[in-house]
Amino acid sequence: MNKTNVLLIGSGGREHAIAWKLAQSPLLNRLFIAPGNAGTAKVGINMPLAIIDFENIKQFVLSNSIDLLVVGPEEPLVKGIHDFFLNDELLKCIPVIGPQKAGAELEGSKDFAKRFMIKHGIPTAAYQTFSAETLDEGLAFLKTLNPPFVLKADGLAAGKGVVICKTVEEAETELTDMLANRKFGNASTLVVIEEFLDGIELSAFAITNGKEYLMLPEAKDYKRIGEGDSGPNTGGMGSISPVPFVDAKFRSMVEERIIKPTIEGLRKDGIPYQGFLFFGLMNVKGNPIVIEYNVRLGDPETESILPRIKTDLLEIFLATAQGRLSEIKLEIDPQTAACVMIVSGGYPDDYEKGKTVSGFENISKSFVFHAGTSFDGETVVTSGGRVIAVTSLADTISSAVSQTLKSATNIIFENSYLRRDIGKDLIEQKFEK
Repeated sequence: MNKTNVLLIGSGGREHAIAWKLAQSPLLNRLFIAPGNAGTAKVGINMPLAIIDFENIKQFVLSNSIDLLVVGPEEPLVKGIHDFFLNDELLKCIPVIGPQKAGAELEGSKDFAKRFMIKHGIPTAAYQTFSAETLDEGLAFLKTLNPPFVLKADGLAAGKGVVICKTVEEAETELTDMLANRKFGNASTLVVIEEFLDGIELSAFAITNGKEYLMLPEAKDYKRIGEGDSGPNTGGMGSISPVPFVDAKFRSMVEERIIKPTIEGLRKDGIPYQGFLFFGLMNVKGNPIVIEYNVRLGDPETESILPRIKTDLLEIFLATAQGRLSEIKLEIDPQTAACVMIVSGGYPDDYEKGKTVSGFENISKSFVFHAGTSFDGETVVTSGGRVIAVTSLADTISSAVSQTLKSATNIIFENSYLRRDIGKDLIEQKFEK
């Protein structure tokens, strides 16, 4: 049996979790991660390649007989790495897990995603889109809505481009800052103003080749920096999987009303799609409504869903690329996974890097995924705002979170911070089984 050489693009906690899972596959020959982090170096070979340097990636792929490219983050997808492979005579036979540029617009442009959902009858909040030229119209539109107000930068903003304003005055200031002052740079050239949905957020996931699809475990992530969901948005402070209110009925609604129409809509619009689909959902009185699409796995949701997937991840990727996804029988651990992110002090604003991280050897009952680390030759040091994700499996949310927090106290670096209330809302609302 020929084994597979894989190149995984990315350097975060999502990529460490994917690399950790791929490394368990008997189908794997060699696993490279570009650029990777101190954690991925333990399960594969890190390569110092920039994630959007497609020419250098090409040379590496050809020099190392890579059989499969897996793209972790959104930026290379939105910038067309899959198209780059398809348009190159030497690369086009190498399958890519991650959509082409046309499909990646589902995440690359909030306005495109909203128009797609409206066109294909996929439930989503009412909205309008504005530019700097139509700022006055946007300010007028705000006055037609009831607070709170949801403002979304159209383009990629590292998970921080969504602002919820409680008053019309706050929304007016924010809209002006986003459009006139380019608060999020080119990402806020357009801003989507959206109806506020009152409900509970969750993330649903599927992998598809444009025809077949496989539903993956759902998760709930926690975006705000402070306990009780206070303070500014981050890339994610923790996650819980499964989500206890997602029963068979709700899961069926997600599949029939959202996942199937999305994949069918892509097909009708002539948009090829091979990779992950992430559905940011709101449970509004028992009905799933789409807040946003992402075209890759979430982070830190990946760190709670992959430990629950027993099926060989590389086999899932190969089946996706080879048009036999329907053959895969997904086996899921029924236990709850609780992930808590340990971050640098000051994050999501300014923070220091290069802090020594220690204590890994003292963790035995949890999984540790590196999110923002590097190896300086002797020690692991911090290199990002979100530094380490710790995940534990247990029978209940309470016990999984308890084990995760117990393990996380062993990870030491200067001025670290974590939220201790991940999953608390689900427990308090009597969702815990």
